[in-house]
Amino acid sequence: MEKKKEKQFPLTRIQWLWENMKGLRALYALGILGTVTYNIMQLTVPFIGAKLVDEFLTGPGAAQNLSEHRDRFFILLGAMVGLTVLRTLIVYLTCMDFEKVSQGVLYRLRNFLFSKIERQDMQFYATYRTGDLMTRVTGDLDAVRHMLAWVVRMIVEAIALMTATIVYFWSMNWKLALSLMVVAPFIFLVIVLFRNQVGPRHRLLREKMSEMNTAAQENISGNRVVKAFSREDYEIEKFDHRNSDYSETNKETAMTWIHFFPVIETFANLMPVVLLLVGGLFLMQGELTMGEYVAFSGLIWALANPMRQLGSIMNEFQRFNAASMKVMEIYYSEPVIVDPENAVTVPDRLKGEIEFRHVSFAYKDENARGSVLTDISFHVAPGETIAIMGETGCGKTTLVQLIPRFYDPAGGEVLIDGIPTNRYALQDLRKNIGMATQDVLLYSDTIDGNIAYGNSALSHQQIIKYAKYSAAASFISKMPEGYDTVVGERGIGLSGGQKQRISLARALAIRPAILILDDTTSAVDMETERQIQDSLDHLDFACTKIIIAQRISTTKHADKILILRNGMIEEAGTHEELLARKGYYYQAAMLQMGEEAIANG
Repeated sequence: MEKKKEKQFPLTRIQWLWENMKGLRALYALGILGTVTYNIMQLTVPFIGAKLVDEFLTGPGAAQNLSEHRDRFFILLGAMVGLTVLRTLIVYLTCMDFEKVSQGVLYRLRNFLFSKIERQDMQFYATYRTGDLMTRVTGDLDAVRHMLAWVVRMIVEAIALMTATIVYFWSMNWKLALSLMVVAPFIFLVIVLFRNQVGPRHRLLREKMSEMNTAAQENISGNRVVKAFSREDYEIEKFDHRNSDYSETNKETAMTWIHFFPVIETFANLMPVVLLLVGGLFLMQGELTMGEYVAFSGLIWALANPMRQLGSIMNEFQRFNAASMKVMEIYYSEPVIVDPENAVTVPDRLKGEIEFRHVSFAYKDENARGSVLTDISFHVAPGETIAIMGETGCGKTTLVQLIPRFYDPAGGEVLIDGIPTNRYALQDLRKNIGMATQDVLLYSDTIDGNIAYGNSALSHQQIIKYAKYSAAASFISKMPEGYDTVVGERGIGLSGGQKQRISLARALAIRPAILILDDTTSAVDMETERQIQDSLDHLDFACTKIIIAQRISTTKHADKILILRNGMIEEAGTHEELLARKGYYYQAAMLQMGEEAIANG
């Protein structure tokens, strides 16, 4: 199997972390300095202990020193206690320092990532799964925070403690120090072998977690479908399979360290044995004092413990590597649909003139089905209503998504008021376009808040006006709390038709120059549809309307009707003109209205 190539980024992971520590770098440097300081201070207790042993316990003249220099004895004891308390205080402040910086970076990165995701184009959302994105802004970012708060501190601590201890040991007895360090190369070799094995496992573990989160997210958001088909047991079993995969990968990752740990522990535990043998020999030969031996004995852990921790540090570092790669992928991602240089701004509002000039389009994602639109050309004057009909999959929704520039055409141009859409500032273009689709997303907010989503400055009376336009006011007034009723996630608790009408009110509330309705009235009854059509004909603002519909009752009053088939315009004209041609539109009218109704108009 071919190894997947790792993405390249403009900065290394550590440089990227440093870049995101702006404003906190001095505090973080202070934390590192504090870590170095309190680890060097680890030597003070053994150093003072050695002095106490040699001067007041076992050295020549110890008894005389104790009787004549008792004040020095207590000074050394006080210094030992005082330095220990001071070191404890520095440890506390340093840990708080690292935590403050890591939480600050986490907050900044999470906001930045969310902003990046929000500003991405449709191609991005076609590429990344929702569950995967959720993993990146939660679990992956926590691994980044853990790197700053714990891993870096442990690395600095290990280096500072080992370096200070080696220097101290070397200054006392370089032969014994060298003897103790003989086992170090073997431990480092084991750590390298461990790193090579655990790195790929952490990357795989991260992918398994993403798959599990995606499965959970899809099933929770799609719970109605699951219940409609009584597939609870099936979905539980499917999630159990994903959970089992994640659990097994997690165990394998943990077992990798468990396999190497006994080897590292064995080498680390050889140090006290070397000290006992070599140190004891030097002690008997007079090359080492009892105080120095006590100092070696009291600090042997300062060499052994960092070596033991190297495995855990490497394990967490590899976890950070896997997580940060995914975070940085989003961090450095850039949308394709962006504002052009010298973008055209719209100070007031657009007129609403739309023109397609030989437009072609094909999706670029790996699941693309080839060309979707081919040589589409038509013109809509300001204030006109155009209806689009066609078989499922003929490209109707894709066509209207080119107007707010969700995608750019592969060929040709889409013009609004005579200017290509790719020359407008995106925000100015889209704030002039209202969209209501068949698949409605309502937020967990009040009905009032959902209608005013595009313009939060609307008064309550204005919201009621737009609800009346969409024939939503009648059912809203009957709800227990009226416009203050909180709808559930994605509008749960409302019928399909009710959600569509709130969506239409939301689109109208921004007073758009262009209104796009993608099968918006498919779930409402005929009487409500007539009310909505009458309201759309008598709006108190100028508006060009693009309506995708399958009902003849919706399309017959349009100024122009386009019939799409296989991504091309097959028919175009008014209701009467298309009936006279007896093509697709005529057949649809026959099925819905019958020959007699068509004859009677």
